[in-house]
Amino acid sequence: QVQLVESGGGLVQPGGSLRLSCAASGFTFSWYWMYWVRQAPGKGLEWVASINEGGDGTNYANPMKGRFTISRDNGRNMLYLQMNNLKPEDTAVYYCVKEWPGTPPGKGTLVTVSS
Repeated sequence: QVQLVESGGGLVQPGGSLRLSCAASGFTFSWYWMYWVRQAPGKGLEWVASINEGGDGTNYANPMKGRFTISRDNGRNMLYLQMNNLKPEDTAVYYCVKEWPGTPPGKGTLVTVSS
């Protein structure tokens, strides 16, 4: 059974940083592209970033380019999202997923950017 458990969210001031983590189990993590997606209050799911199986290929949604960095550790079955220069519009629940488009299986982690 696929399990993806996100952590690392919290309250941060504009301009601040957070690092999100996702622990994966129940599938061969290193075989899959992985994605971060988010859902802002009252809005639908939005793709944030993706990373290929080996971790040497990444893609970002335009608003995140230059601010967010996706990475992975296949030895530990972990996915990460380093978020810098956070803005109030980044406030959302963040999910890691192994299929996109799709429904996140995890509960996500809430990021709130506010002064």
